[in-house]
Amino acid sequence: MTVLAASCAATMLAVTPVSAAPPDLGSSIDGNAVNRHLIALQRIADQNGGNRASGQPGYEASVDYVVDKLKRAGFDVTTPEFTYEAYFKDSFSLAVAGQPVEGDALEYSPATPQGGLTAPLAVAPVDETPGCEATDYDGANVAGTVVLISRGACSFADKQRIASEAGAVGAIIYNNVEGPLNGTLGDADAGRIPTAGVTQQVGQALAGQAGAEVKLDVQARFESVTTRNVVAQTKTGRADNVVMAGAHLDGVPEGPGINDNGSGSAGLLETALKLGGSPKGNQNAVRFAWWGAEESGLVGSTKYVQSLSQEEQLDIALYMNFDMIGSPNAGYFVYDGDGSTGGPSGPVGSGQIKNDFIAAMAAQGVESEPSEFNGRSDYGEFIAVGIPSGGMHTGVEDLKTEEQAAKWGGTAGVAFDPNYHGAGDNLSNIDRVALERMTKGMANVVQAYSQSTEGVNGVQSREERAKLRAQQSALTVQSAGPKVGHGHNLA
Repeated sequence: MTVLAASCAATMLAVTPVSAAPPDLGSSIDGNAVNRHLIALQRIADQNGGNRASGQPGYEASVDYVVDKLKRAGFDVTTPEFTYEAYFKDSFSLAVAGQPVEGDALEYSPATPQGGLTAPLAVAPVDETPGCEATDYDGANVAGTVVLISRGACSFADKQRIASEAGAVGAIIYNNVEGPLNGTLGDADAGRIPTAGVTQQVGQALAGQAGAEVKLDVQARFESVTTRNVVAQTKTGRADNVVMAGAHLDGVPEGPGINDNGSGSAGLLETALKLGGSPKGNQNAVRFAWWGAEESGLVGSTKYVQSLSQEEQLDIALYMNFDMIGSPNAGYFVYDGDGSTGGPSGPVGSGQIKNDFIAAMAAQGVESEPSEFNGRSDYGEFIAVGIPSGGMHTGVEDLKTEEQAAKWGGTAGVAFDPNYHGAGDNLSNIDRVALERMTKGMANVVQAYSQSTEGVNGVQSREERAKLRAQQSALTVQSAGPKVGHGHNLA
């Protein structure tokens, strides 16, 4: 890995000509300046109900903050609006055998009747595919019950659908690893029965209480919400070979969203400000985007890409995504554009993006790891239309291993972000060393691509890119993965 990183670093730097901008844009990045943006986002949340969720005042104030900074830096800035059906959970409670149970409704869970529902508990067998096949309920009478199902092997949506088809009136899905189960059914159409998520410890305790009375109360609703993305482009550089970088600006209703994803938004903003709206000597225009409604299913980025004509899509040379770059128990992950980890690969050129990020971090003495495209962030729709993609993050709810702790520091056996999607995702939930390192890496790669994208797309004509992307369409649609927000799990 070290040899590869050094080779890629030499390749990337070789295509960066001397210009008025620093030859190493990352050297101009100050972590204190990035953190200043996070302080602003924290105060915005504090003044607007404690969150920055799309459709809420805190998000709109976040948009205004970013737009003001970009306009002052000389960018061409737009805030395209879009409308979507947002899911709002008003209340949740769960009790078994008269005892309160800690948990939460999965996103897009249907509501119960007012006052909740009461039913006996049934327990799905635990095997290699728990609750994933109709035969799991052969010989069991689950009609009119709330079924307890282990996580694993198939989506949450499939588990509750199969249980509903067997006659269940509700479902409780418990984690198969330590920690809370943060999940989604995917979209409004997927929900069949009210569905809760609980920890592994709670689920294992409930597994011995078959027949106990369950009281499940989920009060939720859908509302049509109109909100905005922020899109800013440099005034210099080729407009038909645009380098694009994005981060979602929205958070979840439960907290201020400072790591998820104030961190990616702040790093991207500081990179844009240091580059400037009219950088000298850049060959390609750079387009920065801050997405809305990512936490509702990648809505903002998906609608943006779908709003572009084929010609406008062909104008985008590549897309880079930054979602959570300051996790408090940080790792250093680069999206696996060539599928070397066994996961899906991105469109042709995505492997080069991966290598360039590895090189950018290696130049700071940081060894990174590949992270598969799992459909949990805003690269999804770009991949689906054949645009080479990549990016970085510092880890989400997975637990840091002993090997990773030895390599990066931090605590093994603890989540990269123990507070993600919670009230604790505030200014104290940031590793500022990781935040600065990741922003420096981001800035250097963005700057390098503003000079040349030859390693990614060969700087082909539109016609050549159209032919290449048509050939890749079948593969890239598969690679896009399910469209869910970064902090959400489908399975």
